[in-house]
Amino acid sequence: MKEYEVCSEYINPCGGAEYAIREIFDVETDDPVEYVRKEGRFPIKEITTDKNGDLLIITGDTTGYFIRYTFSE
Repeated sequence: MKEYEVCSEYINPCGGAEYAIREIFDVETDDPVEYVRKEGRFPIKEITTDKNGDLLIITGDTTGYFIRYTFSE
């Protein structure tokens, strides 16, 4: 299994990304997408990578709340 440092950012519609609640933790998984499907609070909306090559998984609901997970090896 690979080990990732994960930054989760809980973003609400009132405060936006500027006031996100951030948490950093380590995860061992072979499939970050499946990890978020099982452990995440909301359904997955988007999967992409950032300029550093880190995996970004964005989840959210229909009322404007979302959580952005950044997986770094």
